[in-house]
Amino acid sequence: MSGHSKWHSIKYQKAATDAKKGAVFTRMARNITIATKEGGQDPETNFKLRMAIDAAKSANVPKDNIERAIKRGSGEGNEDQLQESIYEAYGPSGVAMIITVITDNTNRAVSDIRHALTKHGASLGQSGSVMWNFDRKTEKDGIKYIPKTTINLDEDAKKKLNALIDALEELEDVNEFFANDA
Repeated sequence: MSGHSKWHSIKYQKAATDAKKGAVFTRMARNITIATKEGGQDPETNFKLRMAIDAAKSANVPKDNIERAIKRGSGEGNEDQLQESIYEAYGPSGVAMIITVITDNTNRAVSDIRHALTKHGASLGQSGSVMWNFDRKTEKDGIKYIPKTTINLDEDAKKKLNALIDALEELEDVNEFFANDA
């Protein structure tokens, strides 16, 4: 036997799963905090908060986390205040991307996003550089950006874009992203 146990393998799988779950919980809590800040802490009168709470519950976010996020958004929490930002980028093969961020540290968020983009052959764009190609739609669970035109990618470009998407999903400050790939 090479010195590896079954627990050794399971431990790393569990750590990866827990990290992904933690990122989802953080993303959901930040959505709740922003919704509370914008429309108040009553889900009956704040539609965006009600949708954020429903999404969090469907992702099995603990009730205590939801309540803490509401308190943070209403100003009761001591934590740093969160802010929402939108970044525009050009992905592999010129794919237009919109990246929404909820963060307590914009410098860290921009640095992390720029690093992920550069590593995968993409770059940040100027404000308005890709937004013109998207329609902003409000759906039942919030705001979506729908591309007006799309780009068909070959297999190599799709692989590069998927690698970039995986890298963005791992960033804790990134809330959502939209691209105009077909």
